[in-house]
Amino acid sequence: MELKFTNPQAELIYQDLKSRYNKASINKKEIAHELDVSTSTIDLYISKGVGIPNYKKLGTAKNAKVIFNIIDVAEYLSQTIKTA
Repeated sequence: MELKFTNPQAELIYQDLKSRYNKASINKKEIAHELDVSTSTIDLYISKGVGIPNYKKLGTAKNAKVIFNIIDVAEYLSQTIKTA
């Protein structure tokens, strides 16, 4: 299956994330590292519904695990990072 990205930058970011994490999704700690914020900030963004890529919550509990598909992360970062 060929992945479709909205721009070439997203594909480069995806390749970088894939090589570093070697998995299809990342957790809150890893997305916090990528965005250079704390996990508490990620929790705040989730509660407000802004400032982060699409995510999936695994379960219905308040503290259920949250994961971010690296394709969504790459797309998000490609739209928020300024390049020269």
